[in-house]
Amino acid sequence: MESRMNKLKKGSIEMEKKWLYPLIMGFAMCIFFAGTSFNMGLVSSIHNNLNSIFFFLPSHRAVNRTTTTPTFVEKKISPAPAPSASATTIPRMAYLISGSKGDLDKLWRTLFALYHPLNQYVLHLDLESPLEERLELSSRVENQPIFKEVGNVFVIPKANMVTYRGPTMVANTLHACAILLKRSKDWDWFINLSASDYPLVTQDGSAWMVLSRAFVEYVVWGWDNLPRTLLMYYANFVSSPEGYFQTVICNNPELAKTIVNSDLHYISWDIPPKQHPHVLSINDTEKMIASNAAFARKFRQDDPVLDVIDKKLLHRRKGLFTLGGWCSGKPKCTKVGDKYRILPGKGSHRLRRLINRETLVARFGQNQCT
Repeated sequence: MESRMNKLKKGSIEMEKKWLYPLIMGFAMCIFFAGTSFNMGLVSSIHNNLNSIFFFLPSHRAVNRTTTTPTFVEKKISPAPAPSASATTIPRMAYLISGSKGDLDKLWRTLFALYHPLNQYVLHLDLESPLEERLELSSRVENQPIFKEVGNVFVIPKANMVTYRGPTMVANTLHACAILLKRSKDWDWFINLSASDYPLVTQDGSAWMVLSRAFVEYVVWGWDNLPRTLLMYYANFVSSPEGYFQTVICNNPELAKTIVNSDLHYISWDIPPKQHPHVLSINDTEKMIASNAAFARKFRQDDPVLDVIDKKLLHRRKGLFTLGGWCSGKPKCTKVGDKYRILPGKGSHRLRRLINRETLVARFGQNQCT
């Protein structure tokens, strides 16, 4: 009897050891991630941003509550809703335009240069910007007649901490993606810009931009857990934005085939290691145009080169929106006319040449995930 009791006791101890080891390891991993994040001063920011990223959206079932049988997002990327006949050939963009301290007027100018009533816009001034600037941005959006009429410009009310080191920029981008997915189904491509970026083409005409909606849905929903796992992994990288999205898409066989290796920007880099872009000026105008790019960066606030771009490329008058087929009223673009009326300019032809070249390379599987 005593021998049997000793065996049972020994088995119980062994069972406890079996469960104790993974429990300790799991706890240690939690401490590790929390500790490294704390050392970077990011615990609060990451926690808030992760909550806003993954719990901001309604459930997939709630979105499709009219269906008779349940649909599970884990199975595959959900197909986009069928577009209306009037919108089948018009690509729609969803923009995040972000800035920091002192960027209010730069961001506002970029927004006006980019605006089209068919697109969606999320604006963000980070935690470094004064409260007065953030309140002023919200006030401008609320009181702009076109924005009030169309309702496609949204200011993130609570500022996120955004730095060029660590995961905060990625988290802020994903936060904006979640907002855009909740606010509207009517967009095809997501574009992340800063207040120092400026368009080189009008919003009328052809456009093929940075992240597809299918990829944004996959990253935000993360139904096979890869995006969330990599987000934790990249939390300890110095330059998370330079690798996170690329790593996610290159490790999904279905989406990796869709990669076109271009961000559609003209950037004049320093000599290797190419970490700091030069500030562009009038001397760079011809190079920018010759690049066929859709955007360029970076610019100083109200630099004369922006006036040149407005006049030569965008046909935009100071303080007004970029002219487009939707523009109505006197002066032009003070009222929304037919937002489906598209008048492609010369910039669309330049952009088409760039896209044709890049997609041709992608079709042969070159320069994608190398």
